Amino acid sequence: MAIKIDPNCYYTKSHEWVRVEGDEAWAGLTDYAQDLLSDIVYVELPGEGDSFKQGEVFATVESVKAASDIYMPLSGEVLEVNEQLANAPELINKDPYGEGWLIKFTPSDLSELGNLMGPDAYEKFIKEEEEKGGH
Repeated sequence: MAIKIDPNCYYTKSHEWVRVEGDEAWAGLTDYAQDLLSDIVYVELPGEGDSFKQGEVFATVESVKAASDIYMPLSGEVLEVNEQLANAPELINKDPYGEGWLIKFTPSDLSELGNLMGPDAYEKFIKEEEEKGGH
């Protein structure tokens, strides 16, 4: 299966994406992550107004295979959570970069983007993971 990579996002080594638009950013799980997890059955999201530092756990997803912590791609304060996921967690499987987004937040330090991978680097990273027999 071809893994989709959104060219407008930055990526973490733990397979989260972030898309920054102006003063706001959206974060979610990558297509690769949802593919590894298989069918997602439950999502635990933070509260609006919660703040997290880059790399902190901000959410948990449970799939038929496992529960996984989701890490904050950039430090910031949560503006909105994707309420649709409470009743339709499978949106993450169907549309990880669109309707399956997890949170919208205000990033506090955009220089942290330097710690993340662009689309090309992320694609290379996935290939290396698969060659290692990674996840």
